[in-house]
This record gives sequence, structure tokens and C-alpha cells, in this order.
Amino acid sequence: MALLEVLHFPDSRLRKKAVPVENVDENCHALAKDMLETMYANRGIGLAATQVNIQKCLVVIDLSEDKNESMCLINPEILSSEGTEESQEGCLSVPEYYEMVTRAEKIKYRYMDLNGEVIEDDADGLLAICIQHEIDHLDGKLFIDYLSPMKRQRLRKKLDKQEKFQVPVL
Repeated sequence: MALLEVLHFPDSRLRKKAVPVENVDENCHALAKDMLETMYANRGIGLAATQVNIQKCLVVIDLSEDKNESMCLINPEILSSEGTEESQEGCLSVPEYYEMVTRAEKIKYRYMDLNGEVIEDDADGLLAICIQHEIDHLDGKLFIDYLSPMKRQRLRKKLDKQEKFQVPVL
């Protein structure tokens, strides 16, 4: 297994759309394992392949405290949604920035698992939010796209300041 580099906003590669996975093979399994290791190392709960510069429709999620209930969603899609819920979101690609985002409260979704089996399921709460967030990544969309232009501008200024004051690591 290997740690992968997580792309950070405003990297334009985060805006690329993923392509569907054709075959669930050894490469797909290895990618899922590497993504989980990367997600855990960065203390995340979800990671899309596009965040590690791999344009494939693959997402890993683990909401458990012990990090032992991972999910791999291949070619995930939301079939229906209902209600709205506002919650604070963060993102491994936008480190140390959290903001309130409105998403669907409940979703019905479909995906393929690592055995190649197509599964339909329902989700609500944090799982529904996480699935929506990660599918957005596969479409080249970030949670900050839901923010007002003023909030996005403030984030851009904050990131520019951080970049100016970064000390090189020797």
C-alpha cells in the first residue's frame, strides 16, 4: 500500500471529471486500499479518486471511530433525494477550512462494490452528506462551490496569505 498525494484547492486538476470504472480488477482493489490508507493518514472520512489525481469514479468512505467499516463505491450515482439539511463540511483538498453547506437530507444511491456487485441503498445523516460530497468531487465540484462568492473570495485570500508565508522544508 502507498500514500497518495492529495491535491489542494485551487489546483485545477480537482475540476477534472472522473470516468466510469470499466472493470473491477486488481488495480481497482489496489487503488481503493491506497486511497483508504491516504484518507486515514489525513484523518478524513471520505476520499474521491479525483482528489489524488486519478480520474476514475471511485470513492472510499469510513465513518467509524475505529476506522474499520470502510466502504468503496465504484461508479456511484444518486438516484433520488429528499429534504434538506445544513451541516458544517470540510475537505481534505481544502485543509483547515470548514463552512456550512446545504445538501439533501436523505438519498437513494447506487454503486458497484469491490466484488463487482451493483448495490442500491438509502442513506441519511452523515453518510448521505459524505456520499454527496464525494460524488461532487467525481464531477469536478468542491464543497466551496456551494458558498457565496464573498466567502469563496475570502478563502482565496486566506490561501494566498498562507502560500506567501510558507517556510521551505529542508
